[in-house]
Amino acid sequence: MAEKLAPSPGGGITPLQQMLASGTGAILTSLFVTPLDVVKIRLQAQRTPFSKVLAAQSVPWGAQPATWKCFLYCNGLMDHLYVCQNGSSCTAWYKAPGHFTGTLDAFVKITRNEGIRSLWSGLPPTLVMAVPATVIYFTTYDQLRDYLRTRVGSWNHYIPLLAGALARLGAVTVISPLELIRTKMQSRQLSYRELRVCIQSAVAQDGWLSLWRGWGPTVLRDVPFSALYWFNYELVRSWLCRQAWLDGSTFTVSFASGAISGTVAAVLTLPFDVVKTHRQIELGNSEVHPVTASRPSKPSSTWLLMQRIRAESGTRGLFAGFLPRVIKVAPACAIMISTYEFGKSFFQKLNQEQQLRGL
Repeated sequence: MAEKLAPSPGGGITPLQQMLASGTGAILTSLFVTPLDVVKIRLQAQRTPFSKVLAAQSVPWGAQPATWKCFLYCNGLMDHLYVCQNGSSCTAWYKAPGHFTGTLDAFVKITRNEGIRSLWSGLPPTLVMAVPATVIYFTTYDQLRDYLRTRVGSWNHYIPLLAGALARLGAVTVISPLELIRTKMQSRQLSYRELRVCIQSAVAQDGWLSLWRGWGPTVLRDVPFSALYWFNYELVRSWLCRQAWLDGSTFTVSFASGAISGTVAAVLTLPFDVVKTHRQIELGNSEVHPVTASRPSKPSSTWLLMQRIRAESGTRGLFAGFLPRVIKVAPACAIMISTYEFGKSFFQKLNQEQQLRGL
């Protein structure tokens, strides 16, 4: 592609324009990657129908005992715990599916029998969480990277690593309580008034830190992933630009750099991803089944959980889901970063044109 994108620094555009670029990238990434996870969830539903899920023993705030199931949805940008009740509150997600022989067969049958829109079932609720988190993450990264570069006075390969880690830490810290609140509302069908009472009760009993349950495993995976991703992205992008004799990266260079760096980071942090998945499911079950979840059947420590997985399934257990994670993360990272860089380039040129008109 002949047209060059903006160079790495975020200069020339405002933080608001960075937010618009990252928000657009988050929406496009979700649109492309969501069908992959919808199919994955439908295949899971086929293996574990609701008839095999135990009924909740006690659900507070006057909710009727019901059959629940928790599973993870990932749009390539964020993981979300999704809670279904009796298979009815998420019919579009967890319908009693036909017999699928594989991923491609599921794509064909879902499209043919339910319409192509079914491949994007549940997208709006996830965008409510994914877009703000991505906007915070990418905008903070650019601002931190440029600040650190200014302070150091020269380019250092470790600046993206540090900026990426800190940006992700901030985004996870902001979003974590909102994700917990969303899970409570979804699992117990709470009104906003009941939700306020629920949060007040949790804070009174366990303190404000109770709103950040699940923060540890999320940080343990996402912060190293982000640090590795941005470190490798800047290196790969610079190398590709040198190989192609380019002054600035193109859309193709950004796309390829995002895919490569996302794959590397996904592989290296896969054990933490496996642990985080286990912990998120446990967290969801503790919200849905408060009585049964209180029984100390599973270790709460992330490291103990990792040891248990290794003892039960060997070292390979810590790398379970290798191919699905790479297939999802690589295109998600590629689409997100290339769209983001394209958006920044667009606003840079727009600002330059406005400045020229003002002269």
